[in-house]
Amino acid sequence: MKLSVRMVVVLTSIGLLSGSFLATVGHLTKERIALNKQREIEAAIIQVVPGTVSSQRLYEERDLSVYGGKDNEGNIIGFAIHASGIGFQDKISLMLGTNSSLERTNRLAILDQKETPGLGAKITDYEFFLTYWENRDCSVPLTLHKPAASSPEELSPTEVNTITGATISSEAVLSIVNGSLEQVRKLIQEGKLSSEAQDVN
Repeated sequence: MKLSVRMVVVLTSIGLLSGSFLATVGHLTKERIALNKQREIEAAIIQVVPGTVSSQRLYEERDLSVYGGKDNEGNIIGFAIHASGIGFQDKISLMLGTNSSLERTNRLAILDQKETPGLGAKITDYEFFLTYWENRDCSVPLTLHKPAASSPEELSPTEVNTITGATISSEAVLSIVNGSLEQVRKLIQEGKLSSEAQDVN
């Protein structure tokens, strides 16, 4: 057998074996990845809707899922809105907690982001960014406070803080939040938020 033919046979065999190995690994880890992601979502729901004992998926579409946080009696005490949108570098995924009337925010959690380290990535920092999203009046669209405030007390009830040097990332989060709140209100008005869904935990 000529050397060139041998090389083709060997390289083809290596390629097939590598492909089979990667496919097997992907299949074996798929369920674990999905389970870890679900656990992350469950933890985020509890974080953004304090007092949640169990949660129920009420609605789901691409880049938007809505969960109801329930108390011991099974009453919905707030909504956890899982939404995604484009940031400065890449997609930002977040979880926003509100009260049951969608008039006040509880907390905000950033689940995934690839913003600039030291600047836009501060959207994950509680002191710099997330603390300013607590207990905001979201009955109307929220706005950014510019320049950055040094404490939550400097904000009006409908304002959230911007990050110095990372206005684009701050605006991206604000846009995702305001857009998702508008979508959820529309879904409620249209009667599309189903309560006949499976429990998440």
